[in-house]
Amino acid sequence: MKRWISLGMAGVLAAGLALGGCGQKPAPPNNAGAGGAPAAGGDTKAGAKFNIGMVTDLGGVNDNSFNQSAWEGLQRLAKDTGAQVKYLQSKSDSEYIPNLTQMVKGNFNLTWGIGFIIGDAMKTVATQNPNAKMAIIDNVVDAPNVESVTFAENEGSYLVGVVAGLMTKTSKIGFIGGMDIPVIKRFEAGFKAGVAAVNPNAKLTINYTGAFDKPDLGKAAASTLYNDGADIIFHAAGATGSGVFNEAKDRLKAGKKVWVIGVDQDQSKLFGDDVTLTSMVKRVDQAVYRISNDLIAGKYEGGKTIVLGLKDEGVGLPDTSKKNVPEDVLKKVEEYKQKIIKGEIKVPEK
Repeated sequence: MKRWISLGMAGVLAAGLALGGCGQKPAPPNNAGAGGAPAAGGDTKAGAKFNIGMVTDLGGVNDNSFNQSAWEGLQRLAKDTGAQVKYLQSKSDSEYIPNLTQMVKGNFNLTWGIGFIIGDAMKTVATQNPNAKMAIIDNVVDAPNVESVTFAENEGSYLVGVVAGLMTKTSKIGFIGGMDIPVIKRFEAGFKAGVAAVNPNAKLTINYTGAFDKPDLGKAAASTLYNDGADIIFHAAGATGSGVFNEAKDRLKAGKKVWVIGVDQDQSKLFGDDVTLTSMVKRVDQAVYRISNDLIAGKYEGGKTIVLGLKDEGVGLPDTSKKNVPEDVLKKVEEYKQKIIKGEIKVPEK
């Protein structure tokens, strides 16, 4: 297993989305693949002959979460290297294998699978296509032609648990997860430990919606938790989490102040500072960018697993946290962060 020394916290590119969908073969890129034409203006960049694609899980590319972050990483790669990037959006579990196969058979130099639940499908396609280069986020696929990336979500979630534990006024806090799978359990476990470390008397209520693509379920779950007295909810539910923010905004309009802690991206940029307390940022964009760029540089390492935590800057809080989180709380967060990095605190994973 290898670890990166650092993932720089560079901003992601907000660019227009390329079109994709199941049942539609990815269009061949204009400047990638064997014999591809140079980039516009004759300026041939390092990645001009590379075609890199990704397959989303059910949350979709506009999930305001890890699928979107992955796509933003590929968009930035395209801008920097000249590589052509595409995505295929999955709308049901049955589309994972066909979508991954379309990418592989379309001569993509690297095919990404985004999300834990794509793991079995990627194992199948990787085994059937041993010469294809593939990579996955949030799962480990044991295959020589797959590079796997996981994150220490429990470490970053511990820190936002510290924030919630110190800032709750009702001593009632909620956690809303998507599917009950190992990666989301890491979010839950770390958050629970962080809250308990600073506020052992706080009551934490857990609710799993069973979906990453159902904002209505997220809104209903948030309504129940807020009605029970919670004033802060941390969600790890992909696009379902949009409903949590919608419920918080509705309550704010009605004169009730509640908070949401976002996930994967700095969600204050989308949902606003009025309801977003902070976010547990997971740098999926940086991971996708790094490995894809390694491929272009001839450094792809199939069969390897990369784990990114606090010391790698793979997880953490965004700089915008200071808008709503007091300085003394942020100092406490930093104290706990350093203890985790030094090994003085071992954050549970489940």
